[in-house]
Amino acid sequence: MKYNYDLFVIGAGSGGVRASRMASSFGAKVAVCEDLYIGGTCVNVGCVPKKLYVYASEYAAHFHDAKGFGWQMAKPKFDWPTLRQNKTAEIRRLNAIYEDILDQANVDIIEGRGKILDPHTVEVAGQRYSAERILIAVGGWPFIPDVPGREYAVSTNEIFDLESFPERIVVVGGGYVAVEFAGIFNGLGAQVTQLYRGELFLRGFDNEVRQFAAQEIRKKGVDLWFNADVTSIDKQNDGRLTVHTNIGKTLTADAVLYATGRKPRLADLGLENVNVNMTDSGHIQVNERLQTDEPNIFALGDVTGGLELTPVALAEGTALARSLYNNEPYRLDYSNIATTVFCQPNIGTIGMTEEQARQDYPNVEKYRAIFTPMKHAISGSDEKTLMKLLVDGDTGKILGAHMVGADAGEIMQGIAIAIKAGATKADFDATIGIHPTAAEEFVTMREPVDE
Repeated sequence: MKYNYDLFVIGAGSGGVRASRMASSFGAKVAVCEDLYIGGTCVNVGCVPKKLYVYASEYAAHFHDAKGFGWQMAKPKFDWPTLRQNKTAEIRRLNAIYEDILDQANVDIIEGRGKILDPHTVEVAGQRYSAERILIAVGGWPFIPDVPGREYAVSTNEIFDLESFPERIVVVGGGYVAVEFAGIFNGLGAQVTQLYRGELFLRGFDNEVRQFAAQEIRKKGVDLWFNADVTSIDKQNDGRLTVHTNIGKTLTADAVLYATGRKPRLADLGLENVNVNMTDSGHIQVNERLQTDEPNIFALGDVTGGLELTPVALAEGTALARSLYNNEPYRLDYSNIATTVFCQPNIGTIGMTEEQARQDYPNVEKYRAIFTPMKHAISGSDEKTLMKLLVDGDTGKILGAHMVGADAGEIMQGIAIAIKAGATKADFDATIGIHPTAAEEFVTMREPVDE
């Protein structure tokens, strides 16, 4: 061989692992290097541990609701070290599975940070490797703004492993992760204040969904401060933190979590040695086939500035491997990708927001249901559910579906298949619901609403 490898992948996260093993299955000789953790952000400090903590935080509400169903119990007590330790054990198990997947696929795993020396050479821990093609899949890294006292805050990397449980926590940010962690710590028993510098969190989601979610999240006990931001953080002698804000109010907390997004982890990657150009947002510029301006260097996942979702990186890894090593054209449809925010209650969404639909279509019909879920008829909780369909009134095509309520993610996955297949409102109407479920509301909304 002219090179040590056909493909050298920098980063063993979701997309990098998928591309590595798929390329190897098509006959390529592949290596992947990783300097942090096998499985990347999702497995180690993202989706997986976050969802485990969401499950943990929901038990408080379950215990409360159980009384309405006749269950009598002593006051439950939460133990943070137990959750933390069990989470760590599960992640170690998953790390081993990822390593085994790569081993079974005959992918060489190289420990260390990869640095690109030229278009065909990567250096890892002082050792140089040549490759016909290089794939950059290093993901992102949490971003904390440069405010005085930022060293006292924690990012979403460290939040899972705090030494002690924070009785009072300030969460800064208004995206998926900030909203989710506010709900997690609220459910676990902390006093939570969430600050977001904009007028309403979850920018980019349907406005009615955002407003409804804020209403329900406040019911749960999270103190939401909009149009508010941190100006500085001070640490007191007793270890407590004083958070100063731009609205003249201060907060006392045991922890401050910054969930203000992630930036591509490109430092010391050696991009200055090759013709890999960047976008204005600081992401790697790629074409529709994930190819950089250096023809044999590719990039996928969060470093490219697209949809920062694990399933998207997985799909990109699969499509890229097929196109490079199985003579298939690169195909990936980024339209109608469903997503869920694991706040409490959950948000599930696919397709257009109402604002987008009305901008692009002249005749939009909106179908909406707001109701008390059957469970809460006797639970004592005043939690409500919102379901919403947006329809092109001229063709009947479903343009978007949105839900705020329990199990929204599970329900929306099925709805996503229907919408991806081109379902119309008539198809929904012709579908017989599963009774009694919340999901049946999606096939029983008959009359459009005006507002």
